[in-house]
Amino acid sequence: MSSVAERTPPTEARPARRRSSASIVQGLVIAIGFVMLVGGFAVLAVQYRPYKIPTGSMSPTLQIGDTVLAHTADGKSIGRGDIVVLQDSDWGNATLVKRVVAVGGDTVSGDREGRITVNGHRVEEPYLAKATVLTTEFSVTVPEGRLFLLGDFRGNSLDSRSHLDVASGSVPASAVKARVEAAILPMSRAGLEGRTTAFDELGAPRAHQAGALLPAAWTSVGGAALIVLASAAGWAVSLGRKLQGRRKA
Repeated sequence: MSSVAERTPPTEARPARRRSSASIVQGLVIAIGFVMLVGGFAVLAVQYRPYKIPTGSMSPTLQIGDTVLAHTADGKSIGRGDIVVLQDSDWGNATLVKRVVAVGGDTVSGDREGRITVNGHRVEEPYLAKATVLTTEFSVTVPEGRLFLLGDFRGNSLDSRSHLDVASGSVPASAVKARVEAAILPMSRAGLEGRTTAFDELGAPRAHQAGALLPAAWTSVGGAALIVLASAAGWAVSLGRKLQGRRKA
């Protein structure tokens, strides 16, 4: 008789089992969220680097002082239309941000209003700033393995047009350090900035599609949201149990 009396009543065992199951689910959701948060952040940390825009040569696309995220890349993965971070000794060895408008083998020409023609095709570039001064007329064929770069503010940019006496103004593809994919600061200007379809009609090599920036960022945000929601849900359930226990008391 005593052994029967000492058994836990079924009505008390069920809530305990439910609490245990809820705790397991909560822990699992938090663990998944943590993996997503860390995994997404790890991708961003490994593949991307922040850079601050030093001049207004890429205005209005990128302004002085904007901070951008750029995907580490070599020149082989760069196409026309990409915005790149580069460093070349013939250009003073400074870190610069410019747009690729022609690659090895292309013939590119420009008029005094900053408009360009690549391989006989006039490229429409709606993102350009209106020139405030006359620009340099030119027509060159880009050597293989090199890139021709211009700023979006064609009236105020020291770019390939300023170095036409050195390899037709081009830089070696190996000078590229990264490909710009997004502006992140200031928040009022944050957004994707790297991809343009202006050069797609020219065929390969096209401006490349964005990397894993958006998927990685959303994975991190989703992971953080799961952690917060699961923690909040656990706290709310715990608080509800305490209040219920006080009422019974």
